[in-house]
Amino acid sequence: MVKHQPLQVYERQLCLSCITGLYGCRWKRYQRSHDDTTKWELLWSFILLFTFCLLLVWFYFWWEAHNDYNEFNWLLYNRSGEWSDGTVPILATTAAGVIYVAFLMILALCHIALGQQLNLHWLHKIGVVAALLTTVVGVISVNQTWEQEWEIVPISLQATGPFLHIGALAAVTALSWIVAGQVARAEKPVFQVVVMLLYLSVLLGLYVVPLYITSPCIMDPSTLKPRPEVIGQRGAPMIAPENTIWSFQRSLQMNVTGLETNVKISADGVPFLMHDFDLRRTTDVEKVFPERRTLNASSFNWTDLQQLNAGEWFLKDDPFWTVPSLSPSERRRIANQSVCSLEELLKLASITNSSVVFRLQRPPPDHPHHHSWINDTLTVVQQSGIPQRLVMWTTDEQRAEVRRQAPGLIQTSLVKCSLQSLQQSDVSRMLLRYNQVSTNEVRNFSQSHIDLTLYTVNDPWLYSVLWCSGVSAVSSEAPQVLKKVPYPSWLMRPNEYCLMWVSADLISFAVIVGIFVLQNYHIIRYRMSGMRSYNPEQIMLSASVRTASRDVNVMKEKLIFSDQPQ
Repeated sequence: MVKHQPLQVYERQLCLSCITGLYGCRWKRYQRSHDDTTKWELLWSFILLFTFCLLLVWFYFWWEAHNDYNEFNWLLYNRSGEWSDGTVPILATTAAGVIYVAFLMILALCHIALGQQLNLHWLHKIGVVAALLTTVVGVISVNQTWEQEWEIVPISLQATGPFLHIGALAAVTALSWIVAGQVARAEKPVFQVVVMLLYLSVLLGLYVVPLYITSPCIMDPSTLKPRPEVIGQRGAPMIAPENTIWSFQRSLQMNVTGLETNVKISADGVPFLMHDFDLRRTTDVEKVFPERRTLNASSFNWTDLQQLNAGEWFLKDDPFWTVPSLSPSERRRIANQSVCSLEELLKLASITNSSVVFRLQRPPPDHPHHHSWINDTLTVVQQSGIPQRLVMWTTDEQRAEVRRQAPGLIQTSLVKCSLQSLQQSDVSRMLLRYNQVSTNEVRNFSQSHIDLTLYTVNDPWLYSVLWCSGVSAVSSEAPQVLKKVPYPSWLMRPNEYCLMWVSADLISFAVIVGIFVLQNYHIIRYRMSGMRSYNPEQIMLSASVRTASRDVNVMKEKLIFSDQPQ
């Protein structure tokens, strides 16, 4: 005799098992649930979303701050006394955090799309909290030590804003599939209204945000000014030891039009090139004069300074990760570099017809030349033979006397001043950090015949933005990089940008409408067919069967054979 017993056999759902397993360690079918997510888990979902957004901003900040990594390392050096690339651990942890949290976000969206209950595993909760706290600590630390660098964000948006808008629009458009599915499956009208209002608010904001995007690169190409001149800041410090003759020669090979440096006065009155307070970072003073290693560089006389090697540290520390790319002859030349005097630099600039701008640092009060520092430096400039029109004088002290003795020098201000103040002081140029002037101010100064040189510009995107703004010159630690920028990274006419913006919005709107129609096809079909054939239960059943969020059960029969007594 044969008995028929129904047996429920489930299809394997490997993809669903991986999603629920990786997110909440729910690998088995009985561990899953289609119930509404608990309020506690909803709170964790919001924490995950907030952490993801914060990490994106943090990652974007450090990505664009690449232009100023050397400045950040310099701040760390001033605090610790040891030179190291502090950006490496920050970038590594930030990238790891972004990848990890983004992975959890994708898994959470998959749960929502499949109708699965959100249940983040406790190990992931610890990871999210660790990522959140680490990022918050990082933000606070930057605010305390490097607050001015936050200004790189609005400046960088002038270069990336139009493209970030397109990316955000594409992401929100893709999310419409999940939103439409949630609206179609929702049983509470209030929930449907809230979800739609939130989504449409975000979408509308993205549609109109280009009205507030401004960029100097959105302009008529015919009005683009000539390529800004590049000044080698301390030479080419990324491929040669800073403030050495070889560094300045390398920068001249990169087609720079000027050289920038820092000048100190030695104990015997010789102006020499040195950026730091002491000599530890860029010379072998700890080996030659160990007992004087922490003293002010100005306390050494020129004879002592000539005994120091100013190139071996570069080969040893490799501060910019460029030493492996150097040829053997370049390494030998670097190893033999010494401290450079201002006179040597001026003679090199005179031969190559290059301009020179230097920041003169006054010696301490107990220095023998504390009062004669201006005259000592001016004498060297006049005796070097360099044409005065090639020298930018930046020191404010005794400016009137300097102008009287050397009227041909280009009077340059290191402080942002009003046009009236500049004209009264007969200053024709300003040397400022790139974040100290806006695009409109650049144009106003240019119209008043005040030339601007902005520092420190190392990345092509920043160079392009300043080029489109009308800046006449930039000071760079990476002339070898800017040499490869013959034209702005991107340039777009206003009407072309408007066309791109409107087209993207229309395409997005059309795709979203199509997705909502597809997701709600059954409801639309029944409503259009008339009230007589409208069956809510059938619609609900069709939607649940069509959606991948419901497990498919395959019913089969199991034949059980048993012997019956005769």
